[in-house]
Amino acid sequence: MGAVAKTERIDGGRDPWQDNEMTNHATSQFAARLSRNASTVAAFLDARLGAENASNNFAWPDKLRAAMRHGVLNGGKRLRPFLVMETARMLGGNVNSAIYVAASLECIHCYSLIHDDLPAMDDDELRRGQPTVHIAYDEATAILAGDALLTLAFELVADPGHDLAPEARVDLVGRLARAAGAGGMVGGQVLDIAAEKSQPNEAEILALQAMKTGALLRYSCEAGAVVAGADEKTVSTMSAFGEQIGVAFQLADDLLDATSDAETVGKATGKDAGRNKGTFLSVNGLEATKARCDELIDEAISLLTSFGAEADILKAAAVYVARREK
Repeated sequence: MGAVAKTERIDGGRDPWQDNEMTNHATSQFAARLSRNASTVAAFLDARLGAENASNNFAWPDKLRAAMRHGVLNGGKRLRPFLVMETARMLGGNVNSAIYVAASLECIHCYSLIHDDLPAMDDDELRRGQPTVHIAYDEATAILAGDALLTLAFELVADPGHDLAPEARVDLVGRLARAAGAGGMVGGQVLDIAAEKSQPNEAEILALQAMKTGALLRYSCEAGAVVAGADEKTVSTMSAFGEQIGVAFQLADDLLDATSDAETVGKATGKDAGRNKGTFLSVNGLEATKARCDELIDEAISLLTSFGAEADILKAAAVYVARREK
C-alpha cells in the first residue's frame, strides 16, 4: 500500500495514507484494537496492582499502592503497549507474552509521567484530566510511586507467567534499560530541561526528542518483534519504524501544545512557548513542523511494505500519531 494518494490536508501536502475503502477499514480496525488493547493492559495492571497480588513477601504500603494505581489506571491511549502487541501480532508472536512486555512498558511510561509532572520538572497539576499524583497525594509519594513502577516494569519482563525464552527476556531487559535510561528517555528529559535555558539548534532538538520520546516508542516496536522471535533484520526494520513515529509523535505533541487547549488534551498547554523552550516548532514554525511530521509518517509507512496487508493496522497507527488531537 503505497503513499501515493492526494487528499485535502491542513498543510496542503501529500497524504501518506490512501483515502480509500481499504484504508478506512484499517483505520476503523486500528481504533477498535487500540481501545481493546488498552482495556486488556489496564485490566492486567489492575490485577497486578491489586492487594491480593503483591509480588513479594511483604505487603505493599496502601498509600504507595494507591498512588501507583492513580498514576497507571487513569485512562490514556496506551499507544506504546499497543505497538508491542500489534507488532507481535503482525509477526505471529505469543499474545500472552506480549501483554507482559506491553504492561512493563506502560509502567515505565507512567513512572516517567509521574516524575515529569513534579514541581522540580514540568510542575503540572493535571494529567489526563485528573490531578497529577503529587497533587492527589504528595511529592514524596509521587517520587516513590514512580520508582516502584520503574522496578515493577523489569519484574514483569522477567515474570515466569509468560513463555519467552531466557535469551529473549535478557534481550528485552537490556533494550528496555537502554531505551529508558541515561542514553534514552531519562537523558532526553535532562536535555529537555536544559532547552528551557539554552537555545538548541535543530539537530540538538531532534536528538533530545529522539531520546525523551522516541526511545520508548522505538523499543515498543523492537520488543514486539523480539516477542515474536523475529530475525535481526525484522527487528531492525521495526526499530526504524518505531524511531520514525517516535519523532513524529513528539512533533505532534509540540503542535498540540501550541494549538490545542487543556480541556481537549487533558493537560496544560502553551507550556513550551511560556518557558521559551527550544523545540522543532519554535525553530521552524507551524507549517514546517506539520510538513515534517507527515514526511516522517510517510517514511515509516514505507518501511512496512514487505509485510503486506498484515501491516495495515500499524500503518493506520502511524497516521494516528501524526494526526491525534490529544
